[in-house]
Amino acid sequence: MYGLISIRNLMVQKLIDHPYFQRLRYISQTGLAHLVYPGAQHTRFHHALGALNLMQRAVETLRMKKISITHEEEQGVYIAILLHDIGHGPFSHVLEKSIVVGTHHEDLSRIFIRHLNKTFSSALDLAQEMFEGRYPKKFLCQLISSQLDMDRMDYLQRDSFYTGVAEGAVSADRLISMLNVSDNELVFEINGLPSIENFLISRMFMYWQVYLHKTSLGAERLLIHIFRRAKERIISGDLIEASICLMHFLKKEQPTRITSFDEDDLRYFVMLDDTDVWQAIKQWQYASDRTLSLMSQMLINRKLLKVKISERSFSKIFVEEKIYQVEKILQVPQGKYFVYQEKIENLVYHPKKNPIKLLMKNGDIRDILDKSSFLKNKNICNPMSKYYLCYLKG
Repeated sequence: MYGLISIRNLMVQKLIDHPYFQRLRYISQTGLAHLVYPGAQHTRFHHALGALNLMQRAVETLRMKKISITHEEEQGVYIAILLHDIGHGPFSHVLEKSIVVGTHHEDLSRIFIRHLNKTFSSALDLAQEMFEGRYPKKFLCQLISSQLDMDRMDYLQRDSFYTGVAEGAVSADRLISMLNVSDNELVFEINGLPSIENFLISRMFMYWQVYLHKTSLGAERLLIHIFRRAKERIISGDLIEASICLMHFLKKEQPTRITSFDEDDLRYFVMLDDTDVWQAIKQWQYASDRTLSLMSQMLINRKLLKVKISERSFSKIFVEEKIYQVEKILQVPQGKYFVYQEKIENLVYHPKKNPIKLLMKNGDIRDILDKSSFLKNKNICNPMSKYYLCYLKG
């Protein structure tokens, strides 16, 4: 997508070669989106290298504009962006809160970075500060994590490219060329306003058309319920097969949480990727538990649940009726595994959380919403909510 990507730092190359990072080759970037968009087979490995490439361009651009970035800071910001997603588990966000309960992947990324820092004799000290947003040069932290950072620039371009959803295309080259720094904060020159507007609108389209596509959502919820049912049956004593690393988390009666995540958990988590889950589901098609078997067959054969979208919550009576129908059709007592309602929400831009700032030609700094009537009219600052109900067809 970018052509040749040059790795210009020995420490960065060592981290790319490390097993923790190589594992990202087997973690899908967009969960189960390939069930809707067959080309969406790219991984977190692709994305991490792409974000690193954009960061290298950003550092070059800022230096050309006489912004001081030392060699040590350059290495730190490269390492931080390279490792920003290293805590992702199988299928990225899909099972994020199922393996280590209630935990965002960034919490696990912190653990990974701290562990790698020990491995490499504190060579990641600066990167760790930047990743955690504690480094004094705020603009370097914002390049890693903000409302318009190298992470978002890459995944929007990449996901648009691999899914074929043209509405998600953004011009990272143009956005990076407009980067600047004022009062220690990242800003964009006013000439870049149209590109920023396009970036935010593209992000909105990608959420509704890809990340929150109803078929993807249905498939992802099915995967979560397969995982939940397998865990229940294993804890109850059923002989269900899975890889050693997956079984480590499935066997735990008390869910693994970030507060109790220990060295043993880390050792098994770094072994875990999409292939463990697919292998298990292929075996679970033949499980003695009918509910687990049926759900596994549905996902493997893409015989997915029907998904109904609504602006309002579905009534309790309507949901219970669907559960009763499922239990009757499938002859299973656990209809709740095939019928579930969820709420989805999309907030394109948060006006108070690290807002995007513009550098005017006279040197003034303005909030993007002060200068963009287009974005105001699109009402991107208000969360958009919808409800969806997954249920059996027929």
